[in-house]
Amino acid sequence: MIFLKYHGLGNDFVILDGTDGNLKVDNEWCKWVCDRHFGVGADGVLYIMPGENTDITMRVINADGSEAEMCGNGIRCVAKYAYDYNIVNKKSFIIHTLAGDLEAVVSPGDDGKVTTVTIDMGAPVLNGRSVPVDYDGEFVDKGFNVDSLRIKGTAVSMGNPHFVTFTELEESTVNRLGPVIERHKFFPNRTNVEFCEVRDGKIYVRVYERGAAWTLACGTGASASAVAAALTGLVPFDEPVDVKLPGGWLKITVSKNLDRVLMEGPAEFVFKGEM
Repeated sequence: MIFLKYHGLGNDFVILDGTDGNLKVDNEWCKWVCDRHFGVGADGVLYIMPGENTDITMRVINADGSEAEMCGNGIRCVAKYAYDYNIVNKKSFIIHTLAGDLEAVVSPGDDGKVTTVTIDMGAPVLNGRSVPVDYDGEFVDKGFNVDSLRIKGTAVSMGNPHFVTFTELEESTVNRLGPVIERHKFFPNRTNVEFCEVRDGKIYVRVYERGAAWTLACGTGASASAVAAALTGLVPFDEPVDVKLPGGWLKITVSKNLDRVLMEGPAEFVFKGEM
């Protein structure tokens, strides 16, 4: 089997090309291949499948074998692969995901290979039961009891669930709370967790990713963090906001009427291999 390794800001993936329609998702195999000691090593596996009334389809399997609805860094890698390998021959195209059909716009460099991808992430979901969280209505900047602490946070879905907090916490507390919040009963489908702060108009984020633990970057997490920051007046709507993750920077623009979130960032090819 031929595979390719890509990353978006250090959030790394094994990509499998199943556009011929002959590849099936194997969750247990994905767990093995993501193991950094016994497999290739990755935060997840990205299957590129034939489109469903779209140009292509993306399936996302986390390192623990669970399937994610969407992956912001992953979809940029998929878009780069699809353009660089001539699966699509246009700079704007539609990718089907479990979170819906999303538009990708690629920006090739001088060598013709994609360096930057902008994804229309669609509209954020704030209704509590739809995120989902165990709450009626919007859970925006509200108190949340966890591990003998009360922190404020916002629940947002960017096709997958996120809990974003700007509560000032010690690093040791953040390290402890990440996995606790991910599996808290308040989140029926578990959740990604973003610990954020805003400095000089920029958002700094650490992400505990559902199914992958601490990651260097999370595109949907950066998007959810920008939505939560805009809703609480920490950053403006309708303007690109720099979001810093451990692996690097993304630009996120949240529309005032919350009908779309644009994510712009890099995607990089690492190597090609055979198993």
